[in-house]
Amino acid sequence: MVQLTSALALGLIGLASVASAHPGHDVKAEAAERSAFLKSSNLQSRSLAQCASKLKARGLENRNVARRELAVKQIRRRRGLKNNGRFLKARDLDTELNTSHHSNLTGVDQSTDPSILFGSESTCILGPDVTQGPYYVTGELIREDIVESQTGVPLYMDIQIIDTNTCNPLPNIYTDIWHCNATGVYSGVQASGNGDESDATNLDATFLRGIQPSNDEGVVQFESIFPGHYTGRATHIHVLTHSVNETSVLPNDTITGLYTAHSSHVGQLFFDQDLISTVENTSPYSTNTQDLTTNADDSILSEEADTIDPFMEYVFLGDDVSDGIFAWITVGIDATEDSDITPAAYYTENGGVENEDSEMGGGGGGSGPGSSTASAASGRSSSA
Repeated sequence: MVQLTSALALGLIGLASVASAHPGHDVKAEAAERSAFLKSSNLQSRSLAQCASKLKARGLENRNVARRELAVKQIRRRRGLKNNGRFLKARDLDTELNTSHHSNLTGVDQSTDPSILFGSESTCILGPDVTQGPYYVTGELIREDIVESQTGVPLYMDIQIIDTNTCNPLPNIYTDIWHCNATGVYSGVQASGNGDESDATNLDATFLRGIQPSNDEGVVQFESIFPGHYTGRATHIHVLTHSVNETSVLPNDTITGLYTAHSSHVGQLFFDQDLISTVENTSPYSTNTQDLTTNADDSILSEEADTIDPFMEYVFLGDDVSDGIFAWITVGIDATEDSDITPAAYYTENGGVENEDSEMGGGGGGSGPGSSTASAASGRSSSA
């Protein structure tokens, strides 16, 4: 658990008055909801500490080490990088949000025991679904590679889903992720504060969004780019898990529930500030004109980090951050949760449709789910 210094905590309280990162997105309200959830939840729902010995005894930790080590080797080979290259960084969370997390493992080589590197477990508890944040879009494709034509630092993610009630990995859990591009723009929505608000074609865009089912060990893997930033929020990735036993796959590689989607939990994943700063110095991140909010100045992150550890572990894949990043985290969820979702938009077989009832949308374009352009039976056509 991260303990904030009193001075830092006071600063975060003051910054909680920032009311809107995106129009319709009340950061102060979101932080309050998250705080209430985390502080009212029992320890079992907020921590994986009670699961550590069980997971180790079941051999899950050793399998995690082997899977992550193999993934890094395969990615390096595919990208033409040195397979015996150094792991330049691996996160070692300190006690304060504004502390640099340069690893004491910096400079390890292939002779280093992989269990030292890949056995470290960052654990995150997904917050309540009222904090789904801006611009969630239903109807996205089941796919591992969500990059499309977006440019940025390659990011490969290994996310493991654990049931906090049973300490078991959760197989076949459909997990949605979405985040903004290198210059702070989300696909799938047309709204002021999100790129060119006059560009209605962004409703039909799908970059940096996707869904994956977890495997037998509760693992989903995504290929993306490192997220950029937008005014009012620290750099983050949104994660949403769909309710158990309420999700099935359609022939067009989407899941059911375009207009009736439920979640078992939703939250956000974060990165070390020193890593963010390194990425932000590269193009096209350096062209982003929006104000950068640091981890220490993000009121929503402060609520999470005061109770759990929502930061991803990571290593560089090559000699420079531009070669790519491999990041991992274990996420604990309460699989018995079943909550309604209010998306900002729906991606239908005829393209994007704005949800007029959403407080997370904003801007123009599109008609409601009852319009003739919507197709509730099938998220989108298989050719889309």
